[in-house]
Amino acid sequence: MTDVLQLAQSLIRADSVTPAQGAVFDVLEAALVPLGFAVDRFTVGEAPDGPVENLLATRDGAGPHLAFAGHVDVVPAGEGWQGSPFSGEVREGLLFGRGAVDMKGAVAAFVAAISPAPGIPLSLIITGDEEGPAVYGTRALIDRMAARGIAPDLCLVGEPTSAQRLGDMMKIGRRGSVNIWITVPGRQGHVAYPHLADNPITPLVAILAGIEGVTLDTGNAWFQPSNIEITDLHVGNPAHNVIPGSAQARLSIRFNDEQSGQALIERITAIARAHAPAAQVTGRISGEAFLTQPGPFSAMIADAIRAETGIEPELSTTGGTSDARFLSKLCPTVEFGLLNATMHKVDEAVAVDDLYALTRIYAGVIARAGA
Repeated sequence: MTDVLQLAQSLIRADSVTPAQGAVFDVLEAALVPLGFAVDRFTVGEAPDGPVENLLATRDGAGPHLAFAGHVDVVPAGEGWQGSPFSGEVREGLLFGRGAVDMKGAVAAFVAAISPAPGIPLSLIITGDEEGPAVYGTRALIDRMAARGIAPDLCLVGEPTSAQRLGDMMKIGRRGSVNIWITVPGRQGHVAYPHLADNPITPLVAILAGIEGVTLDTGNAWFQPSNIEITDLHVGNPAHNVIPGSAQARLSIRFNDEQSGQALIERITAIARAHAPAAQVTGRISGEAFLTQPGPFSAMIADAIRAETGIEPELSTTGGTSDARFLSKLCPTVEFGLLNATMHKVDEAVAVDDLYALTRIYAGVIARAGA
């Protein structure tokens, strides 16, 4: 059997700031091949969002096909670490390193949970770009799976979902995300001669006031209310006596399953053009909201958590987006992993005991899926 601590250390020591390539996938492939997996590594995409390396590992078996999804790229380490962020050092029962929690620890735990003996069909869907643009990451893996006729029945995403202690929360859905840019054109001129100019800031302020007054919904049984946030204003006018020629704003909307990204773009466009008919509105949908209704799969994971920890996990849809937003289109998808307290922080660390406990939980999920 694979030792989860040793594998997690090896993954951490393979520096893989997004987009990850090369060494970190070498480590993972070396761990999977002895377990009987066929490993498909491929690189796709062009600058600025690529190239990105991905790994799809499959092992045949009998019964329902369980996929584990995750990423081995990490955010930049930042300054102020006690020691190297890529040392994989253990101190006082904690494994330190960038990616220990998000999410090389969970990837190592899933591999360590797999028995060398044949069982149910298993897949690992591992991208080198989840923390970056994510254009050529999991979506490219899904395309690869479709081309090869690989269709899992269940998907477990190993993102760090636990809040206070391992096992207290798993995610059965996520809100969607859309960013919207509004540009209001004007006509530049001298502030002393406003009749010869057209100030774009005035209608932009009216547009934003109209947007601020919108209540999209009040939430529902599984989701908190959708919210619109103004995240940037830009005029770029260095002169105090010049009426600017244009003004821009950016919005970020996190929305539940009562909304859709395209409908939100259209709604914001209508508000903008009511105040400025020439306003230009563009939107980029990062992902739609999804919900895996509580059922046999979430119950299976909860049973494995309860057997190991004695905790009844909360079923949640809180937090930001993850690649589960893409994978949920394939099959029932649930996220469960380590404590999220230190992810992306200086001195990111996971308790070694939690790594071994998570390995046993994942092994329990595999066993229950094949029962």
